[in-house]
Amino acid sequence: MRAIRRFTVRTVLPEALKPLDTLAQNLRWSWHTPTREMFASLDPQLWEEVHGDPVALLGALDPRRLEKLAADRALVAQIRELDADLARYLSEPRWYQRDYADADKPAAVAYFSAEYGITAVLPQYSGGLGILAGDHLKSASDLGVPIVGVGLLYGAGYFKQSLTRDGWQHETYPLLDPDNLPLTLLREPDGTPARVSLDMPGGRTLSAQVWLAQVGRVPLLLLDSNILDNDEQARRVTDRLYGGSADHRLRQELLLGMGGVKAVRLYSRLTGSPRPEVYHCNEGHAGFLSVERVRELVEAEGLTFEAALEAVKAGTVFTTHTPVPAGISRYSTDLVAQYFGGGAEIPGIPLEKVLALGAEDFDGGDPGVYNMAVMGLRAAKRANGVAKLHGRVSRGMFHQLWPGFDVREVPITSVTNGVHGPTWTDPAFAEMAERHLTPEQLATGEGWLLGPDAGGVDDAELWAVRRTLRSNLVTEARRRVRKSWIDRGASPAELGWTDDVLDPDVLTIGFARRVPTYKRLTLMLSDPERLSRLLTDPERPIQIIVAGKSHPDDELGVTLIQKLVQFADQVGVRERIVFLPNYDIAMAQSLMPGCDVWLNNPLRPLEASGTSGMKCALNGALNLSILDGWWDEWFDGRNGWAIPTADGVEDPAERDRLEAAALYTLLEDTVVPRFYERDADGIPRHWMEMVRHTLATLGPKVQATRMVQDYVRNLYTPVAVSSRRLDGAHQYVGAAALADWKAGVRAAWPGVRVDHVEASGVADVVNVGDTVSVTVYAHLGELSPADVQVQVVGGRVDEEDNLTEFRVFALEPTEALEGGRHAFTGSYTLEFAGPFGYTARIVPSHPDLASFTELSLVTSAEH
Repeated sequence: MRAIRRFTVRTVLPEALKPLDTLAQNLRWSWHTPTREMFASLDPQLWEEVHGDPVALLGALDPRRLEKLAADRALVAQIRELDADLARYLSEPRWYQRDYADADKPAAVAYFSAEYGITAVLPQYSGGLGILAGDHLKSASDLGVPIVGVGLLYGAGYFKQSLTRDGWQHETYPLLDPDNLPLTLLREPDGTPARVSLDMPGGRTLSAQVWLAQVGRVPLLLLDSNILDNDEQARRVTDRLYGGSADHRLRQELLLGMGGVKAVRLYSRLTGSPRPEVYHCNEGHAGFLSVERVRELVEAEGLTFEAALEAVKAGTVFTTHTPVPAGISRYSTDLVAQYFGGGAEIPGIPLEKVLALGAEDFDGGDPGVYNMAVMGLRAAKRANGVAKLHGRVSRGMFHQLWPGFDVREVPITSVTNGVHGPTWTDPAFAEMAERHLTPEQLATGEGWLLGPDAGGVDDAELWAVRRTLRSNLVTEARRRVRKSWIDRGASPAELGWTDDVLDPDVLTIGFARRVPTYKRLTLMLSDPERLSRLLTDPERPIQIIVAGKSHPDDELGVTLIQKLVQFADQVGVRERIVFLPNYDIAMAQSLMPGCDVWLNNPLRPLEASGTSGMKCALNGALNLSILDGWWDEWFDGRNGWAIPTADGVEDPAERDRLEAAALYTLLEDTVVPRFYERDADGIPRHWMEMVRHTLATLGPKVQATRMVQDYVRNLYTPVAVSSRRLDGAHQYVGAAALADWKAGVRAAWPGVRVDHVEASGVADVVNVGDTVSVTVYAHLGELSPADVQVQVVGGRVDEEDNLTEFRVFALEPTEALEGGRHAFTGSYTLEFAGPFGYTARIVPSHPDLASFTELSLVTSAEH
């Protein structure tokens, strides 16, 4: 058979319906209920068949149907109003323009991520990292923050999951056609597709075209290597998410980071949009963006590598998302050397400089490994984890990069994740809330505490809406269970029981997430008989809905899914516990609002943040979770339950047993009785108090708009300031001076020491509020007092004289002595009762350092 030439035929819309194309191409429809409802009304049955995809819907509508719709004056008027509403949304001043008055805010931010979960229609995500990135862009759009997103367009996205008859996960990779997705190809003025390219070893080239997904006000640039310009190997670089060999994944990360910077430059040139001042590296996958930005400055500005790195670092934010070392991209240094050494070496960027950025050259590190998280930290001015607990865990995880400092001083802060409210709040729940409460009452959460006499939502109505959401979930779960069994080879004749799966009036518990072992999918199965009794209790049963994918290469994770499925398949419990295959955004949008309780039982503290429970809380569900991730900081005893942890138990099986027993006990003694305790009106009043408290207290906190505002205030704006200081109106004088200063300090540091410490006001017993004066005599060698800060670190000590709680205060230079010695003096008011200790130390000091830890240099007093 002859080769078939393939092309796409687009629907030609009647003039009256032309705005539909604009509405379909801007992904705001994915969180704007009126626009989705309008598309659904064009052909409800077809809307279901295309799974809520406006582009597919318009492509499938019959021309005669389109002509009929164009003659519907009311519909045309509605479409025009929605088009005008979108235009207002895209142009009007929002929080960033209207309310955020900081004159130092950045003109633009580039946000790099390996995956994005915007909508199920655009499957470019595998789990929480992608959903978080999608919610970040949506919330930035709602706030008017000038962000441009950068990622890859994967030809197959993440896999689709089904089950075999015996419960094993089965993966398929359906190919995506970008021409039938809500994407437009970035083009040059002459209409040809715009391209970026990278030099590869052996004289090869990796090129990519750039697709634009418009996420409200935010452009998302997705690089696609599947083009004829490339050889077969290069075309496969963007074939699928997190697939292939280490070499394949490294090429993906090179294209994301280095190619992504080129794509941002291309977009700025073609659209006239401002060049970003801040580059946000969302996890280490995009770390090579810093190498490309260094290359630009070395090539175009003639900077040294060191000066260019300082300029790049000044404008970079790095977010780490995992407390699990296995979650970090790590490559052999030999593999990385193939792309940056020999004939592939970039002029002005020696291989050893690139390797040094990701080197595990610290105690416990592997000298043969290139660590992308380490690279991200070394190439960023500011870094953060994604919850307070995760920040603490990350400081411990990367402490070796800052030897000599206390783990509490490691310069990794935290911004707790959030979720995009309009995406994850069920429309029925949102409609009820907006009908009773003002935007201000919803923003503060206070409206949920108002009674009906004060304009609030009455318990009966809130309980009724919660039952509606549960009923919707049961209907959807039954459909999915039946389809799953048919896919597994069952005949319709043996599936009558699926009509009775789950019950809209039974306490419903949800558990859905990726399935690495630390998330403990099967903890609930630790005592199958006890769980079965809970599921089948004749008076107060529970039901559990489970979903999640395991990476195909994670054999243990795949086995955990099979174990759960085989339990759920058993006659006697299968009406009360189900596993729904192919967990994605579409499933989550019915699962999370419909659950009464969201279960999360990771191995603490290995859950970085977790956002599924946040989505449930927005809809009035309660969390039942290990104190990990975001729940560790926001659980208050009234918004759900904390599963006790067996901290200190080293045997993993025993720890699981103890924590599973605690989970069962909580369910039996507290959660289940509270749900079923009803008053004369059939309403569980105590339960509803917890629901209201959750909505009032967690509702405002878990919003991704709060999260993005935190990034803007605490990271983006300070980084923009540091970037401008070193940029110097594109002369980069500040960057060159800082690089030279750092080199001088490093060379001179071996000559720095604390010679002697004197203190007055110290006795065996002193009082809180007393003042201690300290003088430190320091030898600075070739450095001056302006190059250093002499500090006293003091606070409570334990029996081994370790500082358990401390403060750092700087001393002032008071006298220059002979031989390069200087005296530094200061006083400290005692704040702590109990055993107190102190020490003196010297650290580098410069106005362009993010903190005194930046150079990882410190000299402490010997005693």
